[in-house]
Amino acid sequence: MSLVKELYEPYVLPARARISTDPVMRRLVDPAIEPLVLERFFIQLNSLGVYMTEPVEGWIRRAGQRCIAQGQDSIGRSLVAHAKHEAGHHQMMIDDVRHLVRRWNSRRGQTLHVERLLAQHPTDAMRAYRQLHEQTIIGDLPAGQIAIEFEIENLSVVLGPHLLSNVARVLGRETLEGLSFLKEHVKLDIGHTALNERMLEELLQQMPENARTLAELGAEALDIYLRFIGDCLHSAETALWTPTEVVAVA
Repeated sequence: MSLVKELYEPYVLPARARISTDPVMRRLVDPAIEPLVLERFFIQLNSLGVYMTEPVEGWIRRAGQRCIAQGQDSIGRSLVAHAKHEAGHHQMMIDDVRHLVRRWNSRRGQTLHVERLLAQHPTDAMRAYRQLHEQTIIGDLPAGQIAIEFEIENLSVVLGPHLLSNVARVLGRETLEGLSFLKEHVKLDIGHTALNERMLEELLQQMPENARTLAELGAEALDIYLRFIGDCLHSAETALWTPTEVVAVA
């Protein structure tokens, strides 16, 4: 049995279980969800998701550089190399917002504006997500970034296909054209998750005593991201029933 499964996963499995049991996640993959709600949710997910995604390349690179400074050359170099794969991914979200808003405005009575959507204030979960990364990078265990990435990229692999399938069922396959970020990461993050698992295995070979700490970091990141998804659903529903063009969430 790998060290990841033996030492790490027992402490993170309860958080992973929420991907399928959380009421918000269950609703998003339910074919009975209201089409307007699902469509507006993805507009919010991509609009607010830019705040979550734009710093990722820098986070991974900086974590790698700190690992190298601590003498963990192999892991540090792997992180620095992996960071390059995340460059510019937030632009995919911006492009998706533009596509989804054009589609919405051509068919719905409520007019949306891309720049106003992208300028929404971050939620508490969004701020907590950035803070968790920053504290990990400057802390005593910068390699904890691996656990964070492991859980978040695994979320794409586990939840992403179900979301895409429900979009096709509820909104029609043409809507998938505006979900390039999600579609791309469902594919990319299979490889990224495998890479993170290899790096985590190497890390646990060096410091098995930190397995629980790493798992707690990964679980916290996953919990925050699921809260963020819940924020997107809540703000999407709120926006549908108010006369304002964009409802900012705080």
